Amino acid sequence: MAEICVNMARDDSSPEKCREARRRRIEVRRAGLELVENWSGERWRYESDRPGGVKRNRTDGSSSSATPGGSESAAPENLLVRTTSSQPPVFDLSAAYGVVSLSGRSRDMEDAVSVGTDFLRSMDRDPCFPMHFFGVFDGHGGAHVAMLCKEQMHVFMAEELGVLTDSGVTMTPVVWNAAMARSFERMDELVLGSCACGATAGNCGCDRSGVMSEIVGSTAVVAVVSPDSLVVANCGDSRAVLSRGGRAIPLSDDHKPDRPDELARIEAAGGHVIYLNGARVQGILAMSRALGDKYLKPYVISEPEVNITERTPDDEFIILASDGLWDVLSNELACNVVRRCLTDAGPSSSAVDVLNMGATEPASSRDTQASHSRSSLAAALLTRLALGRKSSDNISVIVIDLKCSRRR
Repeated sequence: MAEICVNMARDDSSPEKCREARRRRIEVRRAGLELVENWSGERWRYESDRPGGVKRNRTDGSSSSATPGGSESAAPENLLVRTTSSQPPVFDLSAAYGVVSLSGRSRDMEDAVSVGTDFLRSMDRDPCFPMHFFGVFDGHGGAHVAMLCKEQMHVFMAEELGVLTDSGVTMTPVVWNAAMARSFERMDELVLGSCACGATAGNCGCDRSGVMSEIVGSTAVVAVVSPDSLVVANCGDSRAVLSRGGRAIPLSDDHKPDRPDELARIEAAGGHVIYLNGARVQGILAMSRALGDKYLKPYVISEPEVNITERTPDDEFIILASDGLWDVLSNELACNVVRRCLTDAGPSSSAVDVLNMGATEPASSRDTQASHSRSSLAAALLTRLALGRKSSDNISVIVIDLKCSRRR
């Protein structure tokens, strides 16, 4: 069963829809906000808590708000408003992305994906600029650790980052590393105390109550995207890759047991790397870091490696994916495929017709919806290519378009 998130505009051509769009614009004017169709010279943010907006689509296909913890009446996605600022311009991000997650040739689905646009504000925080959360979790031994990560990782991260932004702390690399490490530590504590059925400690009444998740775990690659930086935290062998100026730049390094520094760490802890169909910790697990896996601690740890990258005008997109993709596709090939999808002629004519039906929407919104379509197409094409190359694992892909607001 494929889980596909495609953020496209609905048919807004009916009189009722037109009146609703007109009413929303009047509300914006009354609030003293100005809709714009360019973003040069000012600092931009989202107005994500304006009343009277439309519902967003979640990555699981439900009709509630896409922002984790957000209200049912969240504002329309990608609404740009102008704020006065004497600071230099920062990069706009309209949260254009495409998601595909499917079981592939594997009988069990153990992957999970999570997307939270403007996720700090959705957790009752008010940062000075939008931060968007994207995560891919590749479970092993069962699905419940990956599902817990999908439900809770963004919550822990919002809490850790929210405390820092509320107190006015400058987000230096040291601060980012500490916040990410603490988020992963809290996530690991949660999954280690969960029942085998997936319920957290104290909330389970099943016949397996008390059975701990000792043999279940998950990788986690998480990206927090802000207007001026890209922060990636990785634990395991899922991967994040940035396309910048036509080049594929890895934002994470796979945690494999035979990686020299990981091998030395495992052996220093008293463990062994045994080669059984590849390098494996104690001859069992084919990765050296993961959330959960209590039976392999302290050899398998949950501490993430954090990569902080300043955004540049050459940044094109980010690919987050589980190893079901990366086992059969190189970074360069994956980036070439996505680049063609995002920069070629664009979506098909039928897709353009659907996106342009809402004639009352501002041009910036239509551009972003078109970018959603292209990003979703790119994610789907990567998945199809991996299946064609006989990938035997679950495949989860997120494509984040970093140039959607500048592609006209």
